[in-house]
Amino acid sequence: MTKHKFMLMTMSALTAITLAACGDTEEDAMNPADPDSQVEMNEEMDENMDGEMEEDMGHEGMDHSSSGEVPEGLAEAESPTFEVGSQAIMSAEHMSGMDGAEATIAGAYDTTVYALSFTPTTGGEPIENHKWVIHEELEDAGDAPLVAGDEAVIATDHMEGMEGATATIDSAEETTVYMVDFTTTDSGEEVTNHKWVTESELSAE
Repeated sequence: MTKHKFMLMTMSALTAITLAACGDTEEDAMNPADPDSQVEMNEEMDENMDGEMEEDMGHEGMDHSSSGEVPEGLAEAESPTFEVGSQAIMSAEHMSGMDGAEATIAGAYDTTVYALSFTPTTGGEPIENHKWVIHEELEDAGDAPLVAGDEAVIATDHMEGMEGATATIDSAEETTVYMVDFTTTDSGEEVTNHKWVTESELSAE
């Protein structure tokens, strides 16, 4: 074999090896089983779980039961869809074990209900889109309903650090709100006079 042919064969072999290595690299980059891809997927899953945990923690310090007292000036609903003493199924997730639970209506009131965001007066992370606070539970809110973007001081203590906090209104709706009794579907906790559930979060059995 001549020296020239030997060099050509050597160069061809090296080229083939290089191309094969490049191909493996491209396949690895696209392969879902690649360790780096798995790390990225795991990081995304962790971020999603953290977001869900933060949302759940928004109601962690909430007093789910209450004395049943209502704010002064709150008007009882004259002809509510769900009458006091009747039962309804809840489709709300204000707390664990609430969604799908059977509720007994303890009170029905016509008002404006708000979802709002605030930073607890006790410190900690801001609470986003808290449901629900009614118009009569805001300090010096006036007669006219507030709208999204308005600010108001909360005058109720559904949860620790809520009373006295300045809140931003996320949404507002004029509707009938209900105070309800129910047993949680997961832990069997007896909850009495829970404030509040909106009419859209209830359905007939």
